[in-house]
Amino acid sequence: MRYSNRWINLRNEDEMSESTTAETPFRYDAKLAGEIETRWQDAWEATGAFHADNPEGDLAGPLAAKEPYYLLDMFPYPSGSGLHVGHPLGYIATDALARFQRMQGKNVLYTLGFDAFGLPAEQYAIQTGQHPRITTDENVNNMRRQLRRIGLSHDLRRSFQTTDDNFVKWTQWIFLQAFNSYYDPEATRPDGKIGSARPVDELIAKFETGEKATPNKPWADMDVKERAELIDSYRLAYVSEAPVNWCPGLGTVLADEEVTNDGRSERGNYPVFKSRLRQWMMRITAYADRLSEDLDTVDWPEKIITQQRNWIGKSQGATVHFAVEAGQGTSEERLTVFTTRPDTLFGASFMVVAPEHALVGENNAPAAELTVPEQWPAETRPEWTRGFATPREAVAAYREKTRTRSELERTQDAGEKTGVFTGIFGTNPVDGRKIPVFIADYVLMGYGTGAIMAVPAHDDRDYAFAQKFNLDIRTTIQPATDHTEGAWTGDGVIVNSENAEISLNGLNKAEAIAKITAWLEERELGFATITFRLRDWLFSRQRYWGEPFPVVYGADGRVHALPEEMLPITLPEVDDFRPRTFEPDDANSSPEAALGRATHWTSVELDLGEGLQTYYRDTNTMPNWAGSCWYEIRYADPNNGDKLVSEANEAYWMGPRKPGEAGGTDLYVGGVEHTVLHLLYARFWHKILFDLGHVSSSEPFHKLFNQGYVQAYAFVDERGEYVPAAEVEGDEKTGWTYQGRSVTREYGKMGKSLKNSVTPDEMCEAYGADTFRLYEMSMGPLEVSRPWDTRAVVGSYRFLQRLWRNAVNENTGELTVTDAEADLETKKLVARTIAEVTEEYRNMRLNTAAAKMIVLNNHLTGLSVVPREAIEPLVLMVSPLAPHIAEELWAKLGHSESLLREPFPVVTDESLLEEDKVVCVIQINGKVRGRLEVEPSISEDELRDLAVAHESAQRALEGREPLKVIVRAPKLVSIVLPK
Repeated sequence: MRYSNRWINLRNEDEMSESTTAETPFRYDAKLAGEIETRWQDAWEATGAFHADNPEGDLAGPLAAKEPYYLLDMFPYPSGSGLHVGHPLGYIATDALARFQRMQGKNVLYTLGFDAFGLPAEQYAIQTGQHPRITTDENVNNMRRQLRRIGLSHDLRRSFQTTDDNFVKWTQWIFLQAFNSYYDPEATRPDGKIGSARPVDELIAKFETGEKATPNKPWADMDVKERAELIDSYRLAYVSEAPVNWCPGLGTVLADEEVTNDGRSERGNYPVFKSRLRQWMMRITAYADRLSEDLDTVDWPEKIITQQRNWIGKSQGATVHFAVEAGQGTSEERLTVFTTRPDTLFGASFMVVAPEHALVGENNAPAAELTVPEQWPAETRPEWTRGFATPREAVAAYREKTRTRSELERTQDAGEKTGVFTGIFGTNPVDGRKIPVFIADYVLMGYGTGAIMAVPAHDDRDYAFAQKFNLDIRTTIQPATDHTEGAWTGDGVIVNSENAEISLNGLNKAEAIAKITAWLEERELGFATITFRLRDWLFSRQRYWGEPFPVVYGADGRVHALPEEMLPITLPEVDDFRPRTFEPDDANSSPEAALGRATHWTSVELDLGEGLQTYYRDTNTMPNWAGSCWYEIRYADPNNGDKLVSEANEAYWMGPRKPGEAGGTDLYVGGVEHTVLHLLYARFWHKILFDLGHVSSSEPFHKLFNQGYVQAYAFVDERGEYVPAAEVEGDEKTGWTYQGRSVTREYGKMGKSLKNSVTPDEMCEAYGADTFRLYEMSMGPLEVSRPWDTRAVVGSYRFLQRLWRNAVNENTGELTVTDAEADLETKKLVARTIAEVTEEYRNMRLNTAAAKMIVLNNHLTGLSVVPREAIEPLVLMVSPLAPHIAEELWAKLGHSESLLREPFPVVTDESLLEEDKVVCVIQINGKVRGRLEVEPSISEDELRDLAVAHESAQRALEGREPLKVIVRAPKLVSIVLPK
């Protein structure tokens, strides 16, 4: 980028203004910093300095001949309150890296859009009484202003909001790809591996030809609706009546990941209840194995990989069928469980089903009193024998009593295990014993089959339940000899496990599992099974502010996908966009979508191939996850109206860099809170697109980095009220006061509620954007959370002031550097700083990079005049962290082009990196007997060998081995002689 005359004139005009004090008119202070920063931000924008070129299309250009580097920040919400200083922490880090990579000669894609649909934006609009589009646009514009003020080098041509019609179109298009696809476990995907999404047209063809059998009756004998229902049961996007998380306080259902462990909504902290609704679902479970296995192909923190695998929850075991005794009033013929320990089947003495299980539905459970097992004394007999006429009444009462309990309350080990006998008995398939079936809410319908076989001898929870109800406890795993009471949950050989056909006795766990599973399969009593904790993704929301579904429903209830040429389907204008909310604890309420009130929009006349008919739109909208699942793809080709992304542009930015790699963005930076929700969903959608040939990468994000958080001290007065942190005085020694009153200091998250927020605007006004950027990056390692301390910002401010003075006369504004050669000490320090800072930038250790530049800058401050060969590399090294002052100094140093794409400094004379020798003292029995000149970086082992081989040591040892050698590299070796 070349400086225009306009820039030079602006700079000269600034130098003539009264920008600071009369004594030092060119002193670097907040006012001068602000002028410099505004000027350079305008210049960068005017010249498109941060543009990244594509290989083809409207953004094509010569930079695409360079090596690509795709740097991605996690999609932000356009916050209504704007940014505080904690928000830009990751953005400043990625900006520094983007600038560094440009100086490494790469074509860097770096931009930022806004995740503008969804619950946060809608709630903010409701609070302010404005339409969400108005508030969203205002919030986006404010965030853009704040981000520009801190000098982020985004390619704004690629920025967008998920609410933009052109983005909505392609979000809806991806949904239709899922709707029109199914998962074929035998199909070959683009990378040659087996198991792939395929168009449903291929499935229909298989049914038509008989290649794939249809259930119940042949394809040719099915009517239109029957065929549609069969195909819908295979689609990756499908409608299902499923158990959902209903939040009356928010007026919508929530995904499992949006509910906290204590059964409340993440947003708003409202109670969440289980309900059943007809909803859109995404068949993410079809990809469960790949989502787990492909974590081996990405470069992510091990902690995140473990959390993802735990959420997917792959388990190997067996599905086992227990016959249900006929004539008990239930419509079920068998009760199926999944167990990871089929080797303990001989110890199963009762079964438990979830309150939502079909076995104990409203029309099930026996109506008449049955015989009570003899082992139950009166005080522990089923509740229906004590106050209820029938088991059905007891079951119904229990279901009602427990329906509002959260999953955490239901499953926590510390809670008492409640439950009632259903009046139903199952038959243990290995020994024919009749075992009672209970209903208990510690069993969840969403996991496994919603039923468990209980082996109380080897499970603490089952043991407690069996103790309460006086049930059999049969040991099938030999406990340790010192085990005296309670369940034995450790390993051991199998015991007490045989019938006339099979014996597991004496086998270990693996052997017994294999043997019993084979026996079950031979008799069609069960089969080996792999299950996943992961459940299909609930994709409907009862909100106005979201992407409408690109489908309609016919009079018969069938779903019809809308053709691509009708996209995007945009939201109608409505007088009242607010969802109906209920009392937060109203568990009997049900969702009412706001779009249902837009009757002029919900009913539509269309010809979809069956003649002109009246169809009805879906009144739900997509979750905000929809837009954030694929935005990284659209950044690569943001204006393409014909395709999601062109093949060439996607392959250039996101294709595998090396053969065998999964591909994806080079680096993805964001908060650890997105471990499950966003990352899992994005990987799922990306894999569908990969299978269908729309992208060349099988993973969206190659390398992941989680930054820490900026936290802040807050202060509480004697009433327990928070006081403005900025107005508190004192220190740790003298204590803290606010307006003369004593206050207590706390440490917590920065925010308005704690009255400890500091905004980037405040910091830029007081110190300048470069100081703010440098301080944020200097506070500590990027991945570690750290406390904000405004008073500590002055250290970064002084560094930049010294840097300025090392090059510029504060009285005249003239350059003060010399072209004379630097002394050897300065040359060595410059070379070492270049080598070390380069390594620190590459590894995102920005705090240590800053520290090493401070050392060099302080050294230059001590010189009578600063050499050009020292200050120029320093300015270039500083530029990723403090780009505005660096640009200004680079121009003053006489360069006519911006340093944005100037090559990052390199060490051309390797001899300058050679370390000076240090003297190592050799002690023998505590007395100095010799000295060695060694490198400061010498290892302890190498130094030990050199010292023992020294002539003074050899004379003293006289051929013997030393008794002890103590090494304190690089300056001391102490040798103790043998006696």
